[in-house]
Amino acid sequence: MASILNNLKQEFKQGTILNKLIYINVGVFLLFSILGVFSFMFNFNIHPFLDRLYLPANNSTLLTQPWAFITYMFLHNDFLHLLFNMIWLHFGGKIFLQHLNPKQLLSTYIIGGISGGLLFIIAYNYIPALTMYTQNAQALGASASVLAIVVAIATYTPNYSVRFPFIGIIKLKHIAIFCVVLDVLSIPQGNTGGHIAHLGGALFGYFYIKQLQKGNDYSIGFTKWMNSLANVFQPKSKLKTVHKRSKSDKQFNKEKTEQQKAVDLVLEKISKSGYESLSKEEKATLFSASKK
Repeated sequence: MASILNNLKQEFKQGTILNKLIYINVGVFLLFSILGVFSFMFNFNIHPFLDRLYLPANNSTLLTQPWAFITYMFLHNDFLHLLFNMIWLHFGGKIFLQHLNPKQLLSTYIIGGISGGLLFIIAYNYIPALTMYTQNAQALGASASVLAIVVAIATYTPNYSVRFPFIGIIKLKHIAIFCVVLDVLSIPQGNTGGHIAHLGGALFGYFYIKQLQKGNDYSIGFTKWMNSLANVFQPKSKLKTVHKRSKSDKQFNKEKTEQQKAVDLVLEKISKSGYESLSKEEKATLFSASKK
């Protein structure tokens, strides 16, 4: 058991941001599933705690649990809900990382989920057919984040072709359009809040890429904010800082060029053979580059 846990820990550390997002979603689902078993066996109610993690449509409740804007996108109703979201996340995320970087993927996932949550709250507070349900309406699931990634990469490379068994080759833009249209048409059929949240994520994915193509990369500001937030919770080192002599411009540029060549070779191998074909050294190279 210890070796299995160590292997999972190592895989998590060296995995891409896409793999980490999937691991986190699966891990959270397993954790609360196990807690659900114990709550049944020992007769205690876990739902009041879970309610504090779901995203409420009621503004008064939301003010008491603002963290729900983040936590809701890592929670799922059941195994099928999780499975379909993770399949789509893996599908869209792999294509995304062939063209854009890991920090942009993480930003699209998080901000796409927040955008979906905002549209969900706005809809339940201002659309007449939904206001009567505002008090008890809650959102959960990674669907808004996942659709943000799928629509984003479909906007970035609309003519990218995907081969589906028994169906054939379909362009990425047609897949994204189908998903969005299906969500719009499904609003009156059930899970209204979920479909509205999906559309919020899709809107952000489209908007983000359109701005990126104009030279505005919103992931940069988001990444800086995330790093600043992480630094607040990191313990301050008591070690004395030693200032080393800086490298010359020529040496720095040479090392940077060599590192970029190594990363380009890894990315080319991923596009041809997939991430699973990489060696441990190549995965480490990609992981190191993603942190810069």
